[in-house]
Amino acid sequence: MNKDAHLKISDRVSLTSTPAPRGFIEPHATLLRQPVDGQPLYKVMRAEHLINSIANSYLHFNRVDSYRDFDKADALDGAQLPADRVLNATIGFEKAPTFTAEHYYDQSRARTYACCFALENNAHIWQHYGSGSDHGRVAVVFDFTWLRQHLNAQLMPGTSGLMLNDVPLRQIFSINYGVVDYVDTDQHRLNSQQLPNPILYSYLKAERFRAEHELRVSLSAIGMGRLSLNGKAIELPPSLHMAFDFRTAIAGGGIISIDTGADCDRAWFGKELDKLRIRGT
Repeated sequence: MNKDAHLKISDRVSLTSTPAPRGFIEPHATLLRQPVDGQPLYKVMRAEHLINSIANSYLHFNRVDSYRDFDKADALDGAQLPADRVLNATIGFEKAPTFTAEHYYDQSRARTYACCFALENNAHIWQHYGSGSDHGRVAVVFDFTWLRQHLNAQLMPGTSGLMLNDVPLRQIFSINYGVVDYVDTDQHRLNSQQLPNPILYSYLKAERFRAEHELRVSLSAIGMGRLSLNGKAIELPPSLHMAFDFRTAIAGGGIISIDTGADCDRAWFGKELDKLRIRGT
């Protein structure tokens, strides 16, 4: 499989003889901190990346074990805590004793994707995100309530499926939303009393990233068993695209505004928006 291939969400579903469990809508909402209704979400990115997302109608999700957004990005993003790993490595499953909780959490991480937003429009996000652009930075400001309802509707049973290189697959991802917690990753533990749900690791980051004030949308598949296509084991690619119509979002109030950064080439950006028949918001 091409390592640069993207998964795509489409309206087709295909069942296999031994299907993986279907994904659910917000199955872990009670475990995660939720923002208030109507909370603005800020997503800073390269101007050309936004143009491409609008033109091809998608939101970009990164696999949480492959983040390279900026220099010094969290290499342990979504990983089980170091203090937890020691105990997790000693706990095997009854029917597969050599497959430990450590393996389970690592595999869950490799099957979890995130699309990240900031709860605050501050200097930190403009400094660290969207760098390296030929045309500068922009920020899309989303309405959380609208975004949540829109994404959930796309993943309802019978309405969507997972695409891998244009091959329809079973919809195996569960979608969740939550505010990231920032902790001392060297000392903090989640398994001191019981083994935690793996989704909790996806919403923890090191204390040094607190200025991000991150809200995360995650798509996660079960961390057990193998994933296969036509009898051949597959590995999920480092990113996926979820269908998202920016025009619909603008018209429906899901996108509050598109803001330009100080380094943005506004003339170029405006022309590109005009080509897409999108007016500045």
